[in-house]
Amino acid sequence: MSWNRIIGQKQQVRVLSSALKKGRLAHAYLFSGPEGSGKEMTAFEMAATLNCRAPDAMENGACGTCPDCLQIREFLHPNVEYLFPVEAALLEGGGEQQKKENKKFTEAKERFQTLIEQKKENPYFSPAMDRSMGILTEQVVQLQQKAAFMPREGSRKVFVISQAEKLHPSAANKLLKLLEEPPAHVLFILTTSRPDSLLPTIRSRCQEIRFQRVSQNDLRGWLVRHRPEIAEPELGFIVNFSRGNLRLAWELIAGREESSEPQTIALRQLALDYLRKVLAPKRFHEALTAAEEHARNLSRSELTLFIGAILLFLQDTCHRRLIPDFRNLNNPDIEDAVDRFARNFPNADYLGVSNLAEESIRSIERNASPQLTMAAFTGALRPLLQRA
Repeated sequence: MSWNRIIGQKQQVRVLSSALKKGRLAHAYLFSGPEGSGKEMTAFEMAATLNCRAPDAMENGACGTCPDCLQIREFLHPNVEYLFPVEAALLEGGGEQQKKENKKFTEAKERFQTLIEQKKENPYFSPAMDRSMGILTEQVVQLQQKAAFMPREGSRKVFVISQAEKLHPSAANKLLKLLEEPPAHVLFILTTSRPDSLLPTIRSRCQEIRFQRVSQNDLRGWLVRHRPEIAEPELGFIVNFSRGNLRLAWELIAGREESSEPQTIALRQLALDYLRKVLAPKRFHEALTAAEEHARNLSRSELTLFIGAILLFLQDTCHRRLIPDFRNLNNPDIEDAVDRFARNFPNADYLGVSNLAEESIRSIERNASPQLTMAAFTGALRPLLQRA
């Protein structure tokens, strides 16, 4: 049953499934909450349920195997539209032949398709094209045109608007007109991590469902049930590092499937070797060289894991400094290393390290230069850990 695919968010699922069963859906929903909380995953489960061919779909959720469910999963269903910030080159006029001959359009189309493939692989990934100016007016105009066509009997059109806070002002005004006079056969689902950035008039015309960051217990329970091959210490690292962000958790799971050695454990070892070089009296130049090599050889997602592994290890040492018998470690399998570090660096500024790591991860995720980010991280890390 489709609702079983949703991790956590029990109250949110209860509200939505009840509305489906009773036929009392609002015409528009605003799914708000932190990145990676499962907002878009839930939106697509709603779309699948409303278009599934299984006779008990409204009661039990989409089957996941009928032609409609499979088309929705592949982003090919005619009743389901997915909007996210794209480049203007994709929306330029002209016939199909003219578009094929347009180099900018062709390159933008390739980038767009790459993002869709990422979305297929990771349902918690929210795509946005780097050169986008937001969700553009032309995209909403296309929605208006598609809203005029009726779906087949027994189904419903669903328009999922990702990162709705990025609606261009003119696009937001056009969407508002659609929401003011919504076609009865269309369900609008807007998703956002910044609901306060939306027009108040748009928010007022949507029923808001607030999502929370998924708890560690919910994520751990889901992994134990659905991915029993993931054992400790890797299981604990995935749960602790993702901190309720299902996009990150999904990337960690995907990374392990592409490697004979669990990616999380390999990157943690790489991070600890780097940390030793940062702190050794005569090896700081080696740490700078290692930082440059990692920035060059690791992907952006691997770099965020690398820094995250350092952060989780230092959180453990901080806990052991404050509470010597603290047991709920992120890295219980390397407890001896945690205790040695806590003894050798008793005055480390753990709050400063945490802020530095978080900011470095954000910089990498926002497409900052990996080399510059890692060089700055390395230079700032040592004095924070060796504070007198």
